[in-house]
Parts: sequence; structure tokens; C-alpha cells
Amino acid sequence: MRVEISITDRQRLLDHAGSSRDEVCGLLLGEGGRVTAVRACANVSDTPARRFELDPAVLIAAWRAARSGGPRVIGHYHSHPTGDPRPSVTDAREAAADGAIWIIVGGGEIAAWRAVAHGRVHGRFEPVELVVG
Repeated sequence: MRVEISITDRQRLLDHAGSSRDEVCGLLLGEGGRVTAVRACANVSDTPARRFELDPAVLIAAWRAARSGGPRVIGHYHSHPTGDPRPSVTDAREAAADGAIWIIVGGGEIAAWRAVAHGRVHGRFEPVELVVG
């Protein structure tokens, strides 16, 4: 599988990640394997330096907009301030095996993953080719 993201949206992710020492997060909107927009969300985790939790109000609003013809939520992104764009054990423990795209930003790089049952990374994730253009 591959995921396409624009240069502009890639830069938005990098800028958002660079704006905080805590983990940042947001939604990936689009269709199939194409990200057409990114939407930053508040990280409402009790421990934002080590984990993320999307603001549920933003997520619900995005789902409602999709039902009304807006872009679909195809996944989300978050940052790893430690610089590693690979999923952590915590990410794997908290991820649903629903096929969602996870983009992780770390160390000035971004990497894409798909949350699946029995993935190669921590039993939950498969790497996805990320095409920037």
C-alpha cells in the first residue's frame, strides 16, 4: 500500500511537530490512499509528553462532516519528540486494527503506517510507502 500527501501538507505536519516539545496530533482527511487535508487537533492526553489523545470533539465533527459529503477521516498523525518516526509499543497497544493510516513525525522526518491485526511492527503496524508530491 502507498499513501500520497502533498508537499504543503507534509510541511504542515513537520511545522506542527516542531511547534511543541509534547506530542502533537491531528487528523488525515482524504480518500483511499490520498491525504487531501490535515487537521490539527489538541492533544488531550494527561501525559502529552509521552502519548497523544485526539480531541474527541474534533474527531466527531470530522466524522459528521464526512457523512454530509466532506472528506473522510482516513487516519491521523502524531509526533514523537524523541525523533523516531516508528510506532512505539504504546502506539501499538492503543491502536485499533482498523486499517487506519498513521503518520508519525519525528526527527524532521515523517513515516506512514497502517494499523492492522498481526502487523510486523509490534504486532499492530505495517509500513506504508509515503509518496510526497
